[in-house]
Amino acid sequence: MPQSRLKATFMRGGTSKAVVFNRADLPSDPALWDPIFLAVMGSPDANGRQLNGMGGGLSSVSKICVVGPATRPDADVDYTFAQVSVKEASVDYSGNCGNMSSAMGQFAVEQGLVRAPANGEAIVRIHNTNTGKIIVARFAVSGGESQTEGDFAIDGVAGSGAPVRLEFVDPGGTKTGRLLPTGRGRDILEIPGLGPIEASLVDAANPCVFVAASALGKQGGELPDALEQDPLFLERMESIRRAASVAMGIAPDLAAAGRIPSVPKVAMIAAPVSTPTLSGRMIEAADMSLAIRMISIGQPHRAVPITGATCLAIAVRIVGSLPHALARPGDGPIAVAHPSGITIVDAAVENADDPARVRAIHGAVYRTARKLFEGQVFYQPPRMAQANRPAAAE
Repeated sequence: MPQSRLKATFMRGGTSKAVVFNRADLPSDPALWDPIFLAVMGSPDANGRQLNGMGGGLSSVSKICVVGPATRPDADVDYTFAQVSVKEASVDYSGNCGNMSSAMGQFAVEQGLVRAPANGEAIVRIHNTNTGKIIVARFAVSGGESQTEGDFAIDGVAGSGAPVRLEFVDPGGTKTGRLLPTGRGRDILEIPGLGPIEASLVDAANPCVFVAASALGKQGGELPDALEQDPLFLERMESIRRAASVAMGIAPDLAAAGRIPSVPKVAMIAAPVSTPTLSGRMIEAADMSLAIRMISIGQPHRAVPITGATCLAIAVRIVGSLPHALARPGDGPIAVAHPSGITIVDAAVENADDPARVRAIHGAVYRTARKLFEGQVFYQPPRMAQANRPAAAE
């Protein structure tokens, strides 16, 4: 049987890469997408390498994005994100990817989905269907095409490029409807084998649960390889994630939480401490606001997801939260130290000292993005596939 093929674009957004589709090139029924996405990525792969597809064996490069006409009046385009599992036949639509969000405006302009000036600044209002939130992307256009050359560099990506400013507007309650789903800045979670552990459960850009590294016997600056070799740590982080999912109202019970692996994100955080990076460079405590190590789909992340960094920045602004307690005091931009370096984010919050009335006004971050290739992607859909698809993603 000959292979199937679809028009596609391969793009880098921040520290992630994804195959990007124009919605018009996919089947009109989203229920038919999952087998295609699995086959395109080369999943499931028990070897964890996705050599038979476009994936790269890591959650940060096993991603699909779909962009099409807007379905609400305050947006220019709709954007749906799909996290494809590496080893399992699972496609998860329950959260967004902030890094890939930085490439969606460029894709929309070059596909003719939005009108932009031939030269100057393009402003694209993106409706992320996963979270129901608006993301405003601002980037330079030259000669009718997105400008990619520039001097702006981000840790984790070689070279430099033109900056893309992402503004997450009113990002609170993406999944649960509340910035603080439990109504508190801190909660106590009962974790089997660990006992009670203090955590901050925050829903902004993506739902996240933050725990102190010291509560897990860690310093907070461990690199991903070291964390991957600690199965007890990974098991405890997954238990914390599932307990938080139930406490936040995302899942009704722990078993159901296990079937929604991408949200909430789970991370350990630490007060400023000298930490190594994957490149061998040391980040000094004086150069950061706080350190983070985030787990994504059971794997220690090589950087920090943009939605995770945005949620962390907002949490830092909430008086009484763990991030607020651990971060270096100050009202300026927040320097988040992660395994690949530092990400600078900012956030504005109203009623920061009142958990019942607190509101996130916005979170902002700068990234770079560029198109890597475009053409046709070939695939052979598997006969059976499982997917975790909430109705909001359709």
